Amino acid sequence: MKKFLFAILGFALVSAAHAELKLPGVISDHMVLQQNQSDPIWGWDDPGTSITISFAGQNYSTTANADGKWVVKLSPQPFNAAPQTLTVYGSTTREIHDVLIGEVWLCSGQSNMEMGIGAVQNGIKEIAAANHPGIRLLMVPNLWQPEPKTDQMGNWKVCTPENVAMGGWNGFSAAGYFFGRELYQQLNIPIGLIDADWGGTRIESWTAPEGFSSVPALKGLDAAVQMSNPQTPAHQIKLEQVLGETESWLASARAAAAKHRQPPAMPIYPPELLPPHDLQNPTALYNGMIYPLVPFCLRGSIWYQGEANNGEGMLYADKMKALVNGWRKVWSQGNFAFYFAQIAPFNYGGKPERLSELWEAQAAAAREIANAGMAVINDIGNLTDIHPKNKQEVGRRLALLALAKTYGKKDLVCSGPVFQALKIEENQLRVQFAHAESGLASRDGQSLNWFEIIDAETGGFVKAEARIDGPAVVLSSPQVRHPVAMRFAWSQLAEPNLMNKAGLPAGAFRAGEVPQRDWLATAVPEAKEYRLVYDLDLNRLGPEIHWNVDNREKVQGSFDRIAYCLELEDAAGDNRSVYVSMDAFTDSLDKIGVPTYQSKARFQQNLAHMNVYSNVKEIVTGTDLDGGNVEFWPNNYGPNNAAKVLNASSAGFDFGDEVSDPADGYGSMQVHNHNAKQTIFAINHWREGSGADLGIGNAPSGNADWTFAANAGNFKIKRLRILVRGH
Repeated sequence: MKKFLFAILGFALVSAAHAELKLPGVISDHMVLQQNQSDPIWGWDDPGTSITISFAGQNYSTTANADGKWVVKLSPQPFNAAPQTLTVYGSTTREIHDVLIGEVWLCSGQSNMEMGIGAVQNGIKEIAAANHPGIRLLMVPNLWQPEPKTDQMGNWKVCTPENVAMGGWNGFSAAGYFFGRELYQQLNIPIGLIDADWGGTRIESWTAPEGFSSVPALKGLDAAVQMSNPQTPAHQIKLEQVLGETESWLASARAAAAKHRQPPAMPIYPPELLPPHDLQNPTALYNGMIYPLVPFCLRGSIWYQGEANNGEGMLYADKMKALVNGWRKVWSQGNFAFYFAQIAPFNYGGKPERLSELWEAQAAAAREIANAGMAVINDIGNLTDIHPKNKQEVGRRLALLALAKTYGKKDLVCSGPVFQALKIEENQLRVQFAHAESGLASRDGQSLNWFEIIDAETGGFVKAEARIDGPAVVLSSPQVRHPVAMRFAWSQLAEPNLMNKAGLPAGAFRAGEVPQRDWLATAVPEAKEYRLVYDLDLNRLGPEIHWNVDNREKVQGSFDRIAYCLELEDAAGDNRSVYVSMDAFTDSLDKIGVPTYQSKARFQQNLAHMNVYSNVKEIVTGTDLDGGNVEFWPNNYGPNNAAKVLNASSAGFDFGDEVSDPADGYGSMQVHNHNAKQTIFAINHWREGSGADLGIGNAPSGNADWTFAANAGNFKIKRLRILVRGH
């Protein structure tokens, strides 16, 4: 009998423990509810449990569904800075104390949003002064998930010096805090800030599945996300196929095992069916850090991210649209505000224009996303620190956007000058700006910088003289007679000084029709005197050379000079180009191309009157240079300096190597400057295609002339042009 009583008692205790009301972390003491909206309150309890909520003199009732989840929507309330209590009655009772009603903002992105208040300039003083009872802070712990997570472990805290410095990367998001502080001081109403960010993360990891499907340009990403989701037809169809193949294999394997034979190879589970399995996978951070906040009411969100997507150009604008569309879809609050910081200048290395192209995408997103805005911060960055410390001004500029666009503050300038129109006026360009009604100015009092223009017929972009004329800037240059296009701040190193009278800077942009001229035409003045003989996409390298352009029949008459132009661009967008011309070392057009065995081209000799142009700083450039030599042959070769080339070594492959058998062997197409101890360019082992050796300048490691580099597959663009100058 005693055992029976203990069993009954144990069952009752287990049942009582199970029957417990649960609320998400975002609904906790010290929270801020969004004013003038039907704020959802939700949680979990035993299925069928009656739930009653009491708040602000009103009661609300509902029932937990079959999954145990319940939700009610409160009546819209005006802002209220007086602390209130929200009580939830279910299997148990929960009281949420110190609830304010005001404005709620989500602060998200990567490390520049994550950077805490303790890591910024004057951080110690800012922490000491952060005593704002009307500002409430919620920091979402960093967590990525393969599937949407229903809750997160963060809770609301009152903004005090102790709380603002707690957790994260030296405390609460500095950009988020300074944004909220400015709103609090200007609006004098409670502000709730949710900090959900993670350094080094890509935008697609923060994006909801619904976002990818809303942008046609991202159909590949959308298809991948759909395939990885067990709820979608695409996943289910593929999984059924896999299960069928596995069942067939299992039957075959059992049959083989019964006969003591080796079974066939087991089918591999398709990786595309796996859910997000890495921090950077699409939706991984949305699942772990954003989904648990839904549907808590927001006024809007601020965003500071892009460094991890640098190099994507206008594709980033599409990804921003997907992010915003997805968030707005799952929150079901319409087009809530989305304001973001354009990332700051920084020396990333590689192609300087990559960051400008990302800036261009961010500006496009600001124009094309409804109820969005961008804060330009190119005047408060640090070229040697990817985490500039003036987050006070970043937060203030984001707050200016909210104050003007969301809260309707009049006579408030929230944007720097924005390109409006371009007009050609004979030998100058007039660039008209919006947000310049009170006039334009130079931030440092110096001449305006980082403006460039290009001529309709010759040359590339050159520095422009820039003159302010009311809300316009007039551009000209002695080098440009017929300007047709311009660009501004078109480099990752650009910290331009153009601003409006409100002190807000202009962001990077370009305008006009740029003439279709390549590097050879814009960077090599003498190129116009030469005729193109061969043009080759080096993706077509192999045992036989199939030229993209072969003008041997069109190039008539003799020639006195030969020129080679090699252009290489890697996956990161880093472009390396070189042009070298010299007195002709042969009178046969058949022998100036890639020296295959069939061409009968074999040259190892000095070059006369060499001219070199390059965008590679290590290359010695100039005209009428001495010390050139060529090594063209289809043979194998060794490092011995049998030809006694000046400065060459016999210890390694360089600009003085020795031809050997077989005659149809490894192959060398190299031009050198032995006076400078330098390879100008090399194309070796072409029969290997993507395994060929390509290089401009001396190789940074291994053999100076790129022998055995096998690196051709590393370049997304690789082009060789060969030209001659006639008498």
